[in-house]
Amino acid sequence: MNKGVTLVSGGLDSTLMTVLLHEQGFNQLPLFIDYGQLAVEKEWESCQANFSRLALPKPLRLDVNGYGKYIASGITNNNKRLTEDAFLPCRNLVFLTMAAAAAAQFGGSFVSIGLLSQKFALFPDQKQDFLDSTETTLKLALGLEIKVLVPLFDFSKADVIVLSQQKGLDVSQVYSCHAGTEKPCGICISCKERISAMQSLNDDTRGTL
Repeated sequence: MNKGVTLVSGGLDSTLMTVLLHEQGFNQLPLFIDYGQLAVEKEWESCQANFSRLALPKPLRLDVNGYGKYIASGITNNNKRLTEDAFLPCRNLVFLTMAAAAAAQFGGSFVSIGLLSQKFALFPDQKQDFLDSTETTLKLALGLEIKVLVPLFDFSKADVIVLSQQKGLDVSQVYSCHAGTEKPCGICISCKERISAMQSLNDDTRGTL
């Protein structure tokens, strides 16, 4: 079970996940999905640059941007609230379905997604029961078993930052803002999560001095 598709976004979580699987000898097809997100071009730029810098496999871009145009949320539509309306219904289910279809054609046996611990989950498609049921559904839909790997599922964002630094990843060179602005907006869920984790780590560092 060492060949499959890794869902990547240009952010820190999916980049670290790809690095960890690469170190473990997994043969990965990194799949970047344009689902109509506001940040798509900044994410794609970050994804390509970091994967090239880290000598990771070249990511493939899949265009389904009509999804975000018609199923609108704060991360796909400027007329919605960026934070309060951030949930995009069935996003992770769509991602895993497309990744599994690609894995089946690729001759793979897994898909991998960079979800963190469900203790921090804000949405229903970030939890273990969703992952379990999706794995079952994919098996029924494809007629073969595709495992859903979640290498960071025991991690908090602070854990991700620490391990990323240990692996030589430059946190400042990934893009994890939902707004798609040149500089991170500081108010979206992704920005707030990162800022909170960095503050927590800084407080812990000061506490040991």
